[in-house]
Amino acid sequence: MAQRGIREYDGKKMLAKYWTEYISKDFTFSGKIILVDPQTKLDDLPKKYKWLNQEKLVVKPDQLFGKRGKHGLIKANASFAEAKKWIKERMNKEATVGKVTDKLTHFIIEPYVPHKGEFYVAIKSNRQGDTIYFSNHGGVDIESVWGTVAEITVGVDQDISKLNVESKLPKDTPKEHRKMFAEFIKGLFKFYRGLNYAYLEINPFAVSGKNIVPLDLVARLDDTAHFESGEKWGNITFPAPFGRKLSKEEAYIKMMDEKSGASLKLTVLNPKGRVWTMVAGGGGSVIYTDTIVDLGYRDELANYGEYSGNPTTDQTYEYAKTILDLMTREKDPKGRSKFLLIGGGIANFTDVAKTFTGITKALRDYKKKLKDTKVKIYVRRGGPNYQEGLKIMRDLGDELGVPIEVYGPETHMTRIVNMALEGN
Repeated sequence: MAQRGIREYDGKKMLAKYWTEYISKDFTFSGKIILVDPQTKLDDLPKKYKWLNQEKLVVKPDQLFGKRGKHGLIKANASFAEAKKWIKERMNKEATVGKVTDKLTHFIIEPYVPHKGEFYVAIKSNRQGDTIYFSNHGGVDIESVWGTVAEITVGVDQDISKLNVESKLPKDTPKEHRKMFAEFIKGLFKFYRGLNYAYLEINPFAVSGKNIVPLDLVARLDDTAHFESGEKWGNITFPAPFGRKLSKEEAYIKMMDEKSGASLKLTVLNPKGRVWTMVAGGGGSVIYTDTIVDLGYRDELANYGEYSGNPTTDQTYEYAKTILDLMTREKDPKGRSKFLLIGGGIANFTDVAKTFTGITKALRDYKKKLKDTKVKIYVRRGGPNYQEGLKIMRDLGDELGVPIEVYGPETHMTRIVNMALEGN
């Protein structure tokens, strides 16, 4: 599972869109929220969103970091004129959060909701299923009152509808809210599983009249479930974490990924590293990375990423070419070999021969550089047309004069890591 953080804006829009489907028709969430970026014409917004000049507002950055109130990055109970001025003063300006400094480029505007109590709910995946956390003492300092948090474990095959959630709420839960909170938690969990979330936290949420209002939201999606939930997610983006600027190559792969129905991911960890991976599948990429680190090569690991979802030959070619270009720019200063691990599990529907055709095309383009930088290639793959794909790779080794060892599904998935790095 590859967990990818999403903007608060996207999480709240999704929640509002599917509220009546998963949560309740008795109490609602309007989902009034606007995302502002450097291209947004602030003066034009009230023409489309009439409520901007009719309600008091809250404005804050939306760039995957928390504790915004503690850093003076929330403007509350403001008019639109005040919110607009506040954003303009901070747009494209640097801010420091903890030890991280970056530019503020994205903000959200929402209605300001007067409220008394604040509540906390979160859902987190684990090996046994999922755990729901709930407290009547929500807010920025939830960690300091963690003893008030109730935990509800839901097994992988367990139906949340059959759990008596109300009985598991903390004793200090207001009597008039217990039934509504239990319904909300059940529905939120169905939403969480139904849309393949890996983490979802609403801290805090408040009660306004007869409705629940999520005031702050943090969420991560399981991006390997794009084939299953992508349509429900809509045109969602996975922004880089605050403080991390995408390299030219990462930005290029991200652009390809957003324009494709397939999944193409690349994070450069150490461009001078000797161990590079080209792994099919989000789960596989995690396993390969863990194996490399477990063998003591953490500091040599150059990249993290994956390709999946049956990318075209051209897409795979561009993906492979980007990695090879990064890998062969410099020789190892000590004259040691570099390793390219082309791996993955046994594909369900990705055509191995088709993707390998794209990879071999890129390898041919970098024949000389591969030799100059002493690259050794290890391949392990299974799935549709894998025999043809592996033959393409074997033949390529002879053609290029580059060491290529090729293995199929009879070999353990990460065995090639040990072969390459330990010589076993």
